[in-house]
Amino acid sequence: MIQQNKTVLLLAFLILVWGINWPLSKVALQYTPPILFAGLRAFIGGLLLVLVALPKYKKLQFRKNWPVYLLSALLSIVLYYGVQTIGLQYTPAGLFSAIVFLQPVLLGLFSWMWLGESMTRQKMLGLLVGFAGVATMSLGGLSGNISPIGIILAIITALTWALGTVYVKKIGHKVDSLWLTAMQITIGGIILLAVGTGMEDWSAIVWNASFIADTVFISIFVIALGWFVYFKLIHEGEASKVGSYTFLIPLVSIFTSVIFLDEHVTLNLLIGLILILASIILVNVRFRKARENNVA
Repeated sequence: MIQQNKTVLLLAFLILVWGINWPLSKVALQYTPPILFAGLRAFIGGLLLVLVALPKYKKLQFRKNWPVYLLSALLSIVLYYGVQTIGLQYTPAGLFSAIVFLQPVLLGLFSWMWLGESMTRQKMLGLLVGFAGVATMSLGGLSGNISPIGIILAIITALTWALGTVYVKKIGHKVDSLWLTAMQITIGGIILLAVGTGMEDWSAIVWNASFIADTVFISIFVIALGWFVYFKLIHEGEASKVGSYTFLIPLVSIFTSVIFLDEHVTLNLLIGLILILASIILVNVRFRKARENNVA
C-alpha cells in the first residue's frame, strides 16, 4: 500500500509539472530564441542532478558508460526537444501536440516488442482511445497552416520519446539511474546549447524576472525532477502503463492555459477528458476477458 501511494504521488507530480511546462514555456519563449532556451533549461537541470549525484561518483563510470549516456541524451533530450522546437514553427501547436502524444501508443508497442511486456486487445484499445482523447482536445489546432514537414517532425518527436524511454528501461539495470538521468540531460543540454549558439543569438535573450523565474522553475521541477521521476516510474513498472498516464499531461496544460493565459474551455476538451479517463482505465484495470485476449 505504501509503495502504491508513493507511485500515485510520483505520477501526480509528473503530470502536474509536465502539464504546466507547456504554458510556462510559451511565456518564456517570448523572451528567448527556442533552441537556446531548450539547451539552457536542460543544462541547468542536468547540472543540478550532477550535484545531487556527486556523493555516488564511483557509480558514474563515465569511461565505460559514455555510449549509453550519449545515446539516451540524443533520443530523450536532443532529438525530443530539438525536433519539437523546430516542428512547432511549421505546425499549429494543438495538432503538433496531438501527434506527439502518439508516444504512449508507440511506447506500448515497443515495450511489447522489445521489453516483453504484455499486450492485450484491451490495453491497445485503451492506448488508442487515449490518443483519440488528446486528438479531440487538440482539434482547435487544426486551424492555420499545416505543413507536411511539421507533421513529419511531430512524428519524429513521438518516436524519439518512445524509443528513448524503451532504451532507458532496457539498459536501466546496467547503470546507476541517477547518473543516467543526470548525464543524459547535461550532455543533451550541452549539444542543444552548441546548436543554438550556431543558429541563434544570445543577445536576443531578455533576462527579465519573468524569464529567469520560468527558466529556474522548469530547470528544477520539469527537467531535473520530472525526468528523474519519469524514468524511476518506468524502471519500477510497466512502461506502457506509465505511458498511459501521460495522456493527462496535455489536459493539465490546457486547464493551466485556461486559468493563466485566458484560453477557453471547449466541448472538445470535455470529450477529450472522458476519452482519456476511459483510456487509463482500459490500460491499467485488468478485466477478466482481457486475459483471454493476450497476444503477447
